Amino acid sequence: MKVYPINADGSDATTRYIDSLDVDAFAGIEDFITRATERYGKDVRRPVRMELGELISEQPPSVANATSMLDVMLWSLKMRWWVGSVTDDQDDIEPDVSIFVRYHQAEELFVLEDSVGVQKGMFGVVNAYTGRRHTGRNNVIIAHELLHTLGASDKYEPGSGQPNNPDGLGEPDRSPLYPQRYAEIMGGRIALARDDAVIPKSLKYALVGPITAAEIRLTD
Repeated sequence: MKVYPINADGSDATTRYIDSLDVDAFAGIEDFITRATERYGKDVRRPVRMELGELISEQPPSVANATSMLDVMLWSLKMRWWVGSVTDDQDDIEPDVSIFVRYHQAEELFVLEDSVGVQKGMFGVVNAYTGRRHTGRNNVIIAHELLHTLGASDKYEPGSGQPNNPDGLGEPDRSPLYPQRYAEIMGGRIALARDDAVIPKSLKYALVGPITAAEIRLTD
């Protein structure tokens, strides 16, 4: 899997942050996938190997205005062409999965566009904040979109972002049920109550539930 950084806000500060990145910033994703494979009894040495690509100077096609199935299909076709056009110069060997991370300055913490992962094409676009304090949460979102490319489905309510019960809960058998201690990665958040949930600070507080494991073929 290869991460390609993009300066989404065009600021010099974001460029400096991207220049400071190295592959170790994404090591938590490798560790998370390794823990998941071990949990489900798969003996796979380093199931995911992270790579960091060079800065991409072009912005990807926006999915924000894709409101119909046809719009989404057209966006996907544009994205597949775009992915090839911006990575060919730096990839002698194409990665199995390409994730484009659009970095924004975090001072104002404005609401980012939704991130997306696409199985047909094996690519994702993640909107993220700059700053080391956001690395853990960024990696949660990257891992979520990575699993989309492998066939995993969302397990949260589209409007509220609240994880579904039980498939979107990290510990659906916990008693009392709330607050949960972990996020199911495709549920996306730690459910603190029936109507309250937060994005985990890092992948140490996330896991792959049995439904997601089956979708990405960790189980038969």
